Amino acid sequence: MPAIVFILNIMKTITGIFSQKATNFVRNFFKCGVAGWCLEVVFTSFHSLILRDFTMMAHTSLLMFPVYGMGALLGPVGDLVDRWVDEPLAMFLQYADRHAVLVKLLRHGFLFMVLIFLMEYMSGSMFRVFGICPWDYTGCPTNIDGLIRLDFAPFWFMTGLFLEKITQKAPDESL
Repeated sequence: MPAIVFILNIMKTITGIFSQKATNFVRNFFKCGVAGWCLEVVFTSFHSLILRDFTMMAHTSLLMFPVYGMGALLGPVGDLVDRWVDEPLAMFLQYADRHAVLVKLLRHGFLFMVLIFLMEYMSGSMFRVFGICPWDYTGCPTNIDGLIRLDFAPFWFMTGLFLEKITQKAPDESL
């Protein structure tokens, strides 16, 4: 009988962990989706201003919500890379705290930039198959297949760090 109680307690603990992770992911998915929409509205509004449209008309697409929502995966991927990179290097390198923070910031920024480019390319390719791609960068000199623009790299670098920041759990957050 004690073995059954023990197994049930283990199953309850595992289920609770997965349930909490799923809840956190869904919450972060919505945070990133809304943040992405807002950033796109601000970005396209300023683009309108540059084109001398003083109404600063902006636009986005409902299709972009799940694309931006996938930003919820950036933090966990960054943590995974940190464990993979930092643990072996800890034996050999003794960074001062400020250098470790800078190295992590740069590593995450570049990683997130590449992942965002990859997501933009893959989602754009999928949307194109169905004839519903909301963007086309064909006329831009730094485009790749009209789906991504390499000159957006600094923007994606900063956006990735921003999405990681808004999805981090606060120290006193219970869920």
